[in-house]
Amino acid sequence: MLMDSLLVRASCEEGSGYLKRANTERLHEIFNQYASQEKNGERFMTSSDFVRTYLGLYTNPDYNPDSVNLLAGIVDTSKDGLISFAEFQAFEGLLCVPDALYKTAFQLFDTNGNGMVAFDEFAEVMRKTELHRRMPFNMDSSFIKLYFGKDKQRLISYAEFSQFLHDFHEEYATEAFKKFDKDGQGFISALDFQDIMLSIKSHLLTKDVRDNLVAAASTGQGGRSKVSFPYFMAFNSLLNNMELIKRIYLNATNGHRFEEVTKERFLHSAQMMSQITPLEVDILFQLCDLLHQTGKIVYSDLVALTPEQYFKQITKRLAEIKAVSSPDERGVIVQILESGYRFVLGSIGGAVGATAVYPIDLVKTRMQNQRTGSLVGELMYRNSFDCFQKVIRHEGFFGLYRGLLPQLMGVAPEKAIKLTVNDFVRDKFMDKKGNLPLYGEIISGACAGGSQVIFTNPLEIVKIRLQVAGEIAGGSKVRAWTVVKDLGLFGLYKGARACFLRDIPFSAIYFPVYAHTKARLADEGGYNNPLSLLVSGAIAGIPAAALVTPADVIKTRLQVIARRGQTTYTGLLDCAKKIYKEEGARAFWKGATARVFRSSPQFGVTLFTYELLQRLFVVDFGGTRPTGSEQKVPAIGVAEEIRSTNPDHIGGYQIALPIFTGIETKFGLCLPRFQAVEKIRK
Repeated sequence: MLMDSLLVRASCEEGSGYLKRANTERLHEIFNQYASQEKNGERFMTSSDFVRTYLGLYTNPDYNPDSVNLLAGIVDTSKDGLISFAEFQAFEGLLCVPDALYKTAFQLFDTNGNGMVAFDEFAEVMRKTELHRRMPFNMDSSFIKLYFGKDKQRLISYAEFSQFLHDFHEEYATEAFKKFDKDGQGFISALDFQDIMLSIKSHLLTKDVRDNLVAAASTGQGGRSKVSFPYFMAFNSLLNNMELIKRIYLNATNGHRFEEVTKERFLHSAQMMSQITPLEVDILFQLCDLLHQTGKIVYSDLVALTPEQYFKQITKRLAEIKAVSSPDERGVIVQILESGYRFVLGSIGGAVGATAVYPIDLVKTRMQNQRTGSLVGELMYRNSFDCFQKVIRHEGFFGLYRGLLPQLMGVAPEKAIKLTVNDFVRDKFMDKKGNLPLYGEIISGACAGGSQVIFTNPLEIVKIRLQVAGEIAGGSKVRAWTVVKDLGLFGLYKGARACFLRDIPFSAIYFPVYAHTKARLADEGGYNNPLSLLVSGAIAGIPAAALVTPADVIKTRLQVIARRGQTTYTGLLDCAKKIYKEEGARAFWKGATARVFRSSPQFGVTLFTYELLQRLFVVDFGGTRPTGSEQKVPAIGVAEEIRSTNPDHIGGYQIALPIFTGIETKFGLCLPRFQAVEKIRK
């Protein structure tokens, strides 16, 4: 069929809301593995092969065959009772498109496969659903006639059907309210309200909303056990528009996700952006009060009330280990293992970042060590670019990497302990809702900066002496071990106070700026793509590196051996005074450009690598994970356990189970799973 060929050719890009198409050869192998019928040398799947064996649905012995045939008919577009590979592959392509849920529902009702839905087809499928059996819908209503015509002969296309299905669901809820409102006064009981919501609107209900339906209805109606029609409509409208509610919150907080917002402030933002009614805002705050009783809302409250979107990009994972079954099992040993896990990934991230920018670091060091007031003679380097050129000319390309080995040996524990301590302290300041105060972010960063000095100072002084060694023409080659022996244990910590002066404020500035920049660059769902991680890390490095350059200059002067005729320093304050006296205030900012160009991309690459590794190698210790790292398979109203674990579910079939379950939960199209009732009647 034409639709099959179009679907087979449809491409699915990897991006927000898309899945990558399955490899044709691998998909064919899987199809042949499950296909039990052969006809004219070609293999076919039966309805049972596809629904029960491949998808793993309706696996009970007393399953309802009509329901299985109806679901298989979604894929069997030729309606011959068998599924060919072309149809199987076409449906895999359909599952990749953004509107796969509506397209799948459309094919469920298009029982004759002509690309249109007639009233008889719609009525036939609806009458088989559990919802219609519990709450029959009037198929002669004016609503039905508006779509199918007064004689019910009009055919509906896919685009029209998608709107019809959405409107039908809303109309169904209204009809149910009218049936429960037996005396026509515009009120139903709180229990009837709960029954309607669970039967017809279950796709809108998260666990928190489902558990508080009766309580919310009673609170919202002034303690009465009755629910008015306006409240019923406002409640449904609110849940339908939770993504808009999130935007209103972010508008009120200027993009911050952890700021508490009062009802008055939220109302002001709502009236600026949309037509959310005051009653809907009242219901929103009532629901949030049932969760934590503060009278204010934060973004995490909205997440708790919002059903997940159907399509989010799947985060690729090379490995996934669940260390604990629940956060309650997080003991001391588990927390130590979590820190060890972060330490290893931080080491790799630090090494990658340091290697990427080491040539810039070498130029920065030589520029900072160049003195203008105490040694007569021509300056060796006019600027950072001149320094870069002369290093390559006189020392070769690998001269740019002089001292890299000790740097890598040091940068691994340095960055690892900095990232580990920052994450550890942030966890301690974070409340149960994931909120972290600004002072907690600053203290976490400062602790991280202070903890790294014990590792970095010895390796920093060795690295610096190796970097400046190449400046002396014809000088003997200096090795790292020689520098260590000359300095001794205490000498390795020369300039440590300057390191504290540099690293503590650097990290106190860097990590909060990184966290807030990352949050601002996240998409509407809070997800950060890899590029946003790299950019966030680089942006945060600019102010942090620039503002602590004076401390870095002092540290460099203290750690470098002064040559004949150069000024020597006895300590931190002595160094600062002599630099100011001999070279002026501008000397404190020497190498600032090179430092920014080094630190900004280095930390961008380091944090990018660190967080990307946590996405690829997932170990669940029951604690926190980097924000913005999850972009999962969707599941509105779908329990975690129904997500596919079958390795044969590739390409679009990775989300086949959530989609088939979504048809039931979003549109109320629950088909009977068993035939026990029919057997008893017989």
